[in-house]
Amino acid sequence: MDIGGHFQGSVLGMIVNAGIVVQIVLLLLLIFSVVSWAIIFMKYRVMKKVQTENDLFLDAYMKSNKLSDVLPVAKKYNESTIAEVFRTGYAELVKITKMIKDSPSGRGADDQTLQSLELKGVDNVERALNRACSAEATKLESALGFLATTGSASPFIGLFGTVWGIMETFKSIGARGSATLAVVAPGISEALIATAAGLAAAIPAVIFYNYYMNRIKVMNQEMDNFSSELLNIIERYYVQR
Repeated sequence: MDIGGHFQGSVLGMIVNAGIVVQIVLLLLLIFSVVSWAIIFMKYRVMKKVQTENDLFLDAYMKSNKLSDVLPVAKKYNESTIAEVFRTGYAELVKITKMIKDSPSGRGADDQTLQSLELKGVDNVERALNRACSAEATKLESALGFLATTGSASPFIGLFGTVWGIMETFKSIGARGSATLAVVAPGISEALIATAAGLAAAIPAVIFYNYYMNRIKVMNQEMDNFSSELLNIIERYYVQR
């Protein structure tokens, strides 16, 4: 609104003519929005890479006959969550097997003692696999908390800017002693920009947060299934060989 009370109808004009508090709110919402979109694009690239490498690793894994043959393939796919689970489980298996062979109880033990040692080793492998799955799930979910925060907080931040702008508008009306539509409409329009900005920041953040969380849920299930299958193979072929 200019000095003569005429309404500058463009969005940019309304932002420029808004009060200082509303402008600070709009700047804060712009920061939220820019960071959110950066996370959205970053997560898209990361998850696409992870899914591609997971598929390639699983294809190589299904074609292999021995776990030792899979290890070089797993080292190629650094972004694959399933390959990381395999690397962790295989490393623990090698460690436990070496420890059993090198221990005095392992070299001269009877069958019952040896079986007890091997079963304890399998339990250690299972715990290592569970830790790897949890760690990979945490990595996949990193930075998504900001999207959740943006989705929940931005509308209220925008609403605060709107309420403040309307308060300033009514204060101006009181000072002028006039409440015509021509006087009220510009101030309210400028204040409502904050609510629109809050929704503009929140809506994509909520949409992509739910989208990525659903994809992560599927990836976590794939990791759990692979972990269970790998543990079954270890129990079947590496215990009491």
